[in-house]
Amino acid sequence: MISVLAVAPASPAAAAPVQSCGPDASLLGFSDALDKTTFQGTQVAGLSALAPTGRSRALALVDNIGATPARIYDVDLARKAVRGVTFLARPDGTAYTGTDFDGEGLVVERHGRTVLASSEREPSIRRFRLADGREIASLPVPARFQVAPAGQAAVNQTFEALAATPDHRVLYAGMEGPLAGDGDGHRIIRYENDKPIAQYAYRTDPALGLVELVALGDDQLLAVERGFTAGVGNTVRIYRVSATGAPDVTTVESLTTLTDPRAWLGKQLLVDLVNCPASGATAKQPQPNPLLDNIEGAALGERLPGGRRVLHLISDDNGSATQITRLYALAVKIRPEATLRGRAILSATAYQPGPVSGTQLAATPVNGITPPFPGQPIPGFSAVIPAYAGDQSGRHLLAMPDNGFGAKNNSADFLLRAYRIDPDYRTHQVNVRGFISFRDPDRKVPFPIVNADTKDRLLTGADFDIESLARDYRGDLWLGEEFGPYLVRTDRSGKVLQAPIPLPDGGKSPQSPDLASGETATVPASRGFEAMAVSRDGKTLYPILEGARTDDADQRRRIVYEFDVRANRYTSRTWTFRVDDPSLVVGDAAVLDGRRLLLIERDNAMGPQSVVKRLVVTDLDQADARGVLPRRTAVDLMRIADPSGVSAPARPNEYGVGPLFSFPLQSVESVLPLSGDKVLVANDNNFPGNDGRIPGRADDTELIVVDVPGLR
Repeated sequence: MISVLAVAPASPAAAAPVQSCGPDASLLGFSDALDKTTFQGTQVAGLSALAPTGRSRALALVDNIGATPARIYDVDLARKAVRGVTFLARPDGTAYTGTDFDGEGLVVERHGRTVLASSEREPSIRRFRLADGREIASLPVPARFQVAPAGQAAVNQTFEALAATPDHRVLYAGMEGPLAGDGDGHRIIRYENDKPIAQYAYRTDPALGLVELVALGDDQLLAVERGFTAGVGNTVRIYRVSATGAPDVTTVESLTTLTDPRAWLGKQLLVDLVNCPASGATAKQPQPNPLLDNIEGAALGERLPGGRRVLHLISDDNGSATQITRLYALAVKIRPEATLRGRAILSATAYQPGPVSGTQLAATPVNGITPPFPGQPIPGFSAVIPAYAGDQSGRHLLAMPDNGFGAKNNSADFLLRAYRIDPDYRTHQVNVRGFISFRDPDRKVPFPIVNADTKDRLLTGADFDIESLARDYRGDLWLGEEFGPYLVRTDRSGKVLQAPIPLPDGGKSPQSPDLASGETATVPASRGFEAMAVSRDGKTLYPILEGARTDDADQRRRIVYEFDVRANRYTSRTWTFRVDDPSLVVGDAAVLDGRRLLLIERDNAMGPQSVVKRLVVTDLDQADARGVLPRRTAVDLMRIADPSGVSAPARPNEYGVGPLFSFPLQSVESVLPLSGDKVLVANDNNFPGNDGRIPGRADDTELIVVDVPGLR
């Protein structure tokens, strides 16, 4: 069976539309033309690796089909046919066979006259001459990688993956399974000049093995993970992998002792093949998608319009009647890694004018700071917008803290404000130029507030828990808050203009002034409007619940509402954004363009315990029939390259700085797209309770600018 591969059309059907497998991958086609065929008296089977030799040609390595000769086929990818075969032999000319050579990884070397082939049996990496197939050298393999009892590797779980960088200076050999004692961790050996110089720690998804690597250069790779469950079928996922700043784990006896997530290679999903259209494929055994089979080989092909590349895949049929030798072609978008461009820091103790605060907190030291505080602290920023409408420089901002100290009963002396700040990314300092005070002199707030009997009726953290901020087309400000949850409209000076607007579906938090006696709250405490985006024309708000409603059976659902500013009411439309895990929250959102949103998805951890701090792109116009939004991870904030040393020099005991920069702060709560592909991100430091950057020292407020290639 052949489904047209758009890069090499074979029939009029080539005009058929390319079908999406996800935001960064589409299926161009597949072919079963090689399945159960022969060439020069040999069975074309067990193809476990694919190494490109030209625009539409590649070499395919056979693994261990019985006692048949070890061999490499020359495959015409355009015509789906074998054009030649090379039999592999020892230096003395004695043939290798499936009984003593289990070929799994293949690399064509710089001038195309030799190849490196890995065998799982020992394991080994050998150099062969293509002219006659004779072995001419072998690379050293660290002793612990030998199959037990000689080493710590398991049978059939060794060098399944082999890849060389485009300049051929670096070779990677990846272990399909863990060494004894490494738990669920896999090791990838880095070779330079034919010698192993480093090892990296890599963690596959549960029950999957590492079956192939594609080296992209600059410490970036693709990794193919594959698994099989009897009666269910195969799982095949391809990840973008970064080794930027990764430590050498050669001397680490057991990967189970690695507690810092930065010690592992970073990865982001490129495509899960179960999401590709079946496209008429059939399977010979149960599969979650009939397109799937035992994929083991991968190779990058030509460049396509729109910044995409062809990715060729091949499945290993193991010479079995129930498996298929299948060629695949995908169009994939491989985005360069995000890079740190700027960082500015506002000291945790940069107290601002105002009354003493924190008088309701216990007078005990927290991270070296003891309440009460001599003025008004800036406990980080829960929202950041341009100080001037339309400014995309990130140098003049209106930045808003939340309710102060985290609860109604301890924040009555914290005044709600938005600060005018100018980050200086050259000096890494933040200049606070002033602030606006949120206040209710016209008595629009219908419930009691702390400063009810004063002229200005300054709002406090016991009145509202403000978390998100937007400017509408008139210049008015809208605050998304969590006690209600409410939308609060003010003028540009911070004066409340109308009564707070509750949720249209009746949702209330336990702190809501509207919660009647005996009424059950349906929005958990501190899970209200942490995030709110505004359309580019300032006429539509998109407030988003930070967490799931208590009465929602889907605890991964985060509801996106739509509010018509001109009509001053919610519309009937909502969408569902699904976080990866029920424990994760949405920290902020902003419109990229049109109705595409950029969201913060994060866990509640800090420091080395941080795992999920990421920016995700979604599109309101691409929701499915159930209103569920698509998602694509744009940036892993725990893994940002810092090649220019923006984060240097490190302060004593500072975590997450250096060539690999991390943003391991608990409450990542502000995102602001800037010009081009740059994004500003800032944190709420929960003053003085967080110490994610330097243990025992209250976190500062950090504003970082990240370049995210291909963001828009």
